Amino acid sequence: MTSADIQRPEGARHYLMAEPQQPAAGKRPLVLILHGHAGSANLVFGRERLRVPMQQWLAIADREQLLVIAPDGAKGSDNKAGWNDCRADASTSPKTDDVGFIGALIDKAIAEHNADPSRIYVMGMSNGGGMTYRLGVELGSRLAGIAAMAAVWPAKSLCAAPSTPLPVMVIHGTADKIVPYGGGEIGGMMLRGRGTSLPVEQTLSLWRKLDQLPDAPTQDAALPHHKESGDTSAHRYVWGSDPHGLQVEFFKVAKGGHTEPSIRHRLQWYADILLGAQNADFESAEEAWRFFRDKRRQ
Repeated sequence: MTSADIQRPEGARHYLMAEPQQPAAGKRPLVLILHGHAGSANLVFGRERLRVPMQQWLAIADREQLLVIAPDGAKGSDNKAGWNDCRADASTSPKTDDVGFIGALIDKAIAEHNADPSRIYVMGMSNGGGMTYRLGVELGSRLAGIAAMAAVWPAKSLCAAPSTPLPVMVIHGTADKIVPYGGGEIGGMMLRGRGTSLPVEQTLSLWRKLDQLPDAPTQDAALPHHKESGDTSAHRYVWGSDPHGLQVEFFKVAKGGHTEPSIRHRLQWYADILLGAQNADFESAEEAWRFFRDKRRQ
């Protein structure tokens, strides 16, 4: 794993990069993983005490010959690292040019690490998911697909509406108290100054209409229930029948909290208290890679 900085107008920006132990010849897909508010690149890659499911990307990178980059956000007015996503009313978000930062990382990966320009993907959690949506708007022409967990479109947006059709995956728990499924104030009793959001269903509709997909899903099925999921359950909806083309895919996690569903990487017991219940019916990173795998930027 490589730890490095890249110089930006706001100063040095840090990122971690994972490459397969035995890289194959030829160009490699690039996946960028964006942490949530108060998170870090170290957290994403399992290098902190709290082990989060995003670290599954390390195993995927080695198995599938990927290049995976986890950048660090910048500190906002609350002194916590995050991203300058599209929320106009998120007063504690940093004011950095995070789109420029991510664009520079993509340029560097293509120029120096053999990343495939037609296979660039982004996945983000919470504030990182919100930043993923912003990248879909402002770097959409460079991306082959995006995935957002526990993130929705802002009620008051700094950004223009998305205009570049993109494959989009969304994962969200119905009992998320930090980014409410039905929209409203982000953070609730735990956080202030994090802005407001639209409902999940409205966010899905926004991307689905842009992709010119029908209102009725082409796939609609409950996932097999694992006992570790407790009272939570997962349902998968897909709009668009071509895995190589435009699709919107949604994992609706009934009674799920502000957590990443995972079979292999279970959060500590206190996460249930702070964040809500974690589902165990699917592996978030693996499902994102399955969604990304066959998609190319045209």
